[in-house]
Amino acid sequence: MTSPEAPLKGASRIAAYLKTLPDAPGVYRMLNAAGDVLYVGKAKSLKKRVSSYALRGNHNERISRMIAETAEMLFLTTESETEALLLESNLIKRLKPRYNVSYRDDKSFPNILLRQDHPFPQLLKHRGAKSVKGVYFGPFASAGAVNRTLNTLQRAFLLRSCSDSVFDSRTRPCLLFQIKRCSGPCVNRIDQTGYRELVEETESFLQGKSQTVQNQLKAEMSKASDAMDFEAAAKLRDRLKAMSHIQSSQGVNPSTFAEADLFAAYSEGGHTCIQVFFFRAGQNWGNRPYFPRHAADLPLAEVVESFVGQFYDERTAPRLILTSQELPGRDLLAEALGLRAEHKVEIAMPQRGEKREIMERALTNAREQLGRRLAENSAQTQLLDGVADLFGLDQPPRRIEVYDNSHIQGAHALGAFIVAGPDGFEKAQYRKFNIKTAELAPGDDYAMMREVLTRRFARMVKEEADASDTTKWQRPDLVLIDGGPGQLAIACQVFADLGVEDVALAGISKGPDRDAGREHFHMQGKEPFRLDPKSPVLYYLQRLRDEAHRFVIGGHRKKRSAAIGANPLDEIAGVGAGRKRALLQHFGSARAVAGASLADIASVSGVSETLAKKIFDFFHSGG
Repeated sequence: MTSPEAPLKGASRIAAYLKTLPDAPGVYRMLNAAGDVLYVGKAKSLKKRVSSYALRGNHNERISRMIAETAEMLFLTTESETEALLLESNLIKRLKPRYNVSYRDDKSFPNILLRQDHPFPQLLKHRGAKSVKGVYFGPFASAGAVNRTLNTLQRAFLLRSCSDSVFDSRTRPCLLFQIKRCSGPCVNRIDQTGYRELVEETESFLQGKSQTVQNQLKAEMSKASDAMDFEAAAKLRDRLKAMSHIQSSQGVNPSTFAEADLFAAYSEGGHTCIQVFFFRAGQNWGNRPYFPRHAADLPLAEVVESFVGQFYDERTAPRLILTSQELPGRDLLAEALGLRAEHKVEIAMPQRGEKREIMERALTNAREQLGRRLAENSAQTQLLDGVADLFGLDQPPRRIEVYDNSHIQGAHALGAFIVAGPDGFEKAQYRKFNIKTAELAPGDDYAMMREVLTRRFARMVKEEADASDTTKWQRPDLVLIDGGPGQLAIACQVFADLGVEDVALAGISKGPDRDAGREHFHMQGKEPFRLDPKSPVLYYLQRLRDEAHRFVIGGHRKKRSAAIGANPLDEIAGVGAGRKRALLQHFGSARAVAGASLADIASVSGVSETLAKKIFDFFHSGG
């Protein structure tokens, strides 16, 4: 009896696809035997591109390893190479293949929104889909940059920031009017024509016409001063000061271009920092550093090119993109980004003049930021080595999860875990769990911990059993429980019930009198132990424990606040915002509605007899 032949891998497996591949543009994926995506690439001709992998030799070490691991390939043809490039960027960002350049995408960048769906437009911070009608200005590099700019814009242009409901309900000027940060349109301190002038000035300023706006205000200030209207002149003076503050706080403001994104990349020791600067309306609206993951031998220009493609996968590219390297596929990338943005996009490497000076400053920032990052990573590596020694792990942990619970006498119970690893806290991986066990005794921390661990690791076990599923609940290397032997015993039992192995478990309990530095550590089969109070590993574990505590307490407070603000009328079908308002105005509170008679409820304007009966039954018959 002959044994079955082993499935093909490597160059032989890749060569087997060549007979059926078209000479057409498209995207290919290389997968290993476990089905994990190793690499995503695009090609002008799939047949020619894939044939280069089938040739033995002439590959660097990284490509050779990738080819050797390849057990399967998937292909998708496209209409053009430009479409293939867009699809490639999307797949790399979503799948994060090991051999591609990839980066952890952050939240969407915030913008300033000047609404246009109200007679008195609101000026506010906006993040996410641009579904609200209005003029958007951005992106800003951080929420802090937006908040600082908004704060100053309010002083300069006196536009309202309150919601429509607050605006409609005001009867007296608010505090913002008193401190000269709003013109008070809600109480008719300014008419619609005057407010529209403020809106137009704001738009002009944010569009880069700041000098025009300032000249107009200076002329008005001189006119008011000549007319002896010193109060009006002082107000205009304060507005001019606020505008000057915005411009001076933004650092480098270019004069040779109005709108651009700048990418400055610096590489050292196989690591790269890319500083992204945003310039809009001739102003610097902040910067943010990124640290893409890539092979150490990949040329920096290719790293930047791949990064830029992924960066604009869900963002609109500006008309000008400045890069610190000459990108090999610059023209194709510019065409692809322009196709998505629906306007022409130019990608250039500054050679001289103001653009080059700004790029040099950005490169200095990138170099310094990478230096700080490498220093932090070195210290982090030493700490993780110490954690591995402490808990008997074979290697430094890549993923540590720390669990904690929060409640007040059992009310609004919440469990949560935080995640940490070589790159510090992985905040996108944090999770909260509303405690659902109905028969839970108030304050039963053991039962809460059992529920949270069971729900979390049951999902992981299910995903690992289903090889086709996308793994969202990754397997940790170390689980830390905020608690002593009791909580640890619960965790061990949950792991045993679910068949979870190869995950280290430990408990960390507070010392006598809850003193920091006197914590006891608990592991199954070992006596409790302590660390030297000055141990860096102890400080690190305390930080992890405190971060878990902060996260779960914050979630608990939000849950409690939401419960305080909840109104039983919201649970009655047919009682919308208008009828709820009418009922509360008539009776004064939901409790008074609950104690009212059927006839009294029916007497409220807008409440029919049928709805009145439904409201009465809700409070007197349990809904």
